[in-house]
Amino acid sequence: MNSELTVTFLGTGTSQGIPVIGSDHPVCKSTDFKDKRLRVSVLLRWNKFVYVIDCGPDFRQQMLREHVNRLDGVLLTHEHSDHTAGLDDIRPFNFMQGKSLPFYAHARVFKSLKERFAYIFALENKYPGAPSITPVQIDKNTPFTIGDQEVIAIEAFHASLPVLGFRVADFTYLTDVKTISDTEAEKVKGSKVLVINALREERHYSHFNIEEALAFVEKVKPQKTYFTHISHVMGFHEEVEKKLPENVYLAYDTLTITI
Repeated sequence: MNSELTVTFLGTGTSQGIPVIGSDHPVCKSTDFKDKRLRVSVLLRWNKFVYVIDCGPDFRQQMLREHVNRLDGVLLTHEHSDHTAGLDDIRPFNFMQGKSLPFYAHARVFKSLKERFAYIFALENKYPGAPSITPVQIDKNTPFTIGDQEVIAIEAFHASLPVLGFRVADFTYLTDVKTISDTEAEKVKGSKVLVINALREERHYSHFNIEEALAFVEKVKPQKTYFTHISHVMGFHEEVEKKLPENVYLAYDTLTITI
């Protein structure tokens, strides 16, 4: 990479976001902005390039908040709605840039998107105002390029569902992980910054809890780690972060780091 990579956390919450609709949980009532979490996503910027990992239901709000006026592509970890439901809101980028937007995802993810967003993928009589995407199929075995940078895909499992994380230079992003093989974990080693999901203290069937996330950190030994995909039951941001080991942090919405 020819220059610094800037990573902005667009959202750091779990699938319901924080506050959760109708919840009286103290974290949902918190006035600390770090306890207010949109659905999980990050913005990557370097040189003249701008990419997003995942476009969930808060995508429009996130793009407006960060004043993003161009986008070169979207990387998708998997097909769940909290990671893909903002797909229609790429239209302004289509209109402004006058072209289709590349989407990078596993073939299975595109199959799901074609079922849920059939109008986007229509081959005949496509509505003129519909989003325009260029599907780029990726898998764990084949590095690919975004902008001028090689990306290594890393497979993990979200319960039994395979999901992909991404390593861009010295930055690795993994979310919705419950298990990961030793072979795939090797791809993470040497990262300066790791982002990994840590849902809560109690164990969960499809996500790392904080203990499992810390064990993974100890295994791959990045220089710094940021936890994301955080539930309100994890606790207040400031209180949880005080308990974390050195160089391990809770990410929060709008946090920007440079690698």
